[in-house]
Amino acid sequence: MAGSFDVLARLIGSALGLRLDPEPAQRVHGGSISATCRWNGSAGPLFVKFGPTAEHAMLEAEAEGLAELKGAAAVRVPEVRGVGAGEGHAWLALEWIDFGSPSAGTEAEFGRRLAVQHRRRAPVFGWHRDNTIGRTPQANRRQPDWTAFLRDQRLRPQVELAGHHLASRLRERCELLLERLGDFFATHRPDPSLVHGDLWGGNWHADSGGRPVIFDPAVYYGDREVDLAMTRLFGGFGPAFYRAYEVEWPLEAGADVRVDLYNLYHVLNHLNLFGAGYLPQVRSLVERLLAETGH
Repeated sequence: MAGSFDVLARLIGSALGLRLDPEPAQRVHGGSISATCRWNGSAGPLFVKFGPTAEHAMLEAEAEGLAELKGAAAVRVPEVRGVGAGEGHAWLALEWIDFGSPSAGTEAEFGRRLAVQHRRRAPVFGWHRDNTIGRTPQANRRQPDWTAFLRDQRLRPQVELAGHHLASRLRERCELLLERLGDFFATHRPDPSLVHGDLWGGNWHADSGGRPVIFDPAVYYGDREVDLAMTRLFGGFGPAFYRAYEVEWPLEAGADVRVDLYNLYHVLNHLNLFGAGYLPQVRSLVERLLAETGH
């Protein structure tokens, strides 16, 4: 790998006008897709993600997503230093942030600031480009109707990808849920809010000053509740976070039911990425949601 590190150091250094050490100072845990590391150089340390050239579009979309979040002037995100590809490699260089220990105060600030981020609006749902959720392509074609966007660009593609996992009965139940999707939005009319898109507990932390930081986004403009729903899927968010968000911008009636609807997207994605161990959770979510529609 030493030869590859030399190439990467030269590519990144040339693009950023810096001199990087011949190889990373340390690997950083948490990169389940691209490799991640701290890389020291003439202007201090960088956080670098890298992989084969095929990952360039994914890393480029991540860079644009971070820039979109930064534009909301709400939750801190790492500054993008550069993104590029060449000689068989793709890379993304970010500001290095020293992390500290989150506190209840950190979580409260996070809740408040996330509500501020969600107040950044767009005329329609979607985004100007597609990106990924994990390794799965995530389409963001702009649409004015949230129900249609959720059905056609979120849930249906995941159901189709999961076809080989789904027995005929479960596939039929999924299709029925897609048909009945409008039932969940009879009174809920969300505006297109800037969402992180992949807000689980591993994608936020506190910086050394105790401020919340978010990273690894799958950005688009959607119902703000998608972010709040995912925070409940795997844990990692305490009561102070939810209380502060509700004070800043209370959720609408029915949000507790829509948690399951929005998290079905992510559980289906985990089924597609990691296998049949997620089938019972998919089945449970689908049946609970259909029960809400009387089916």
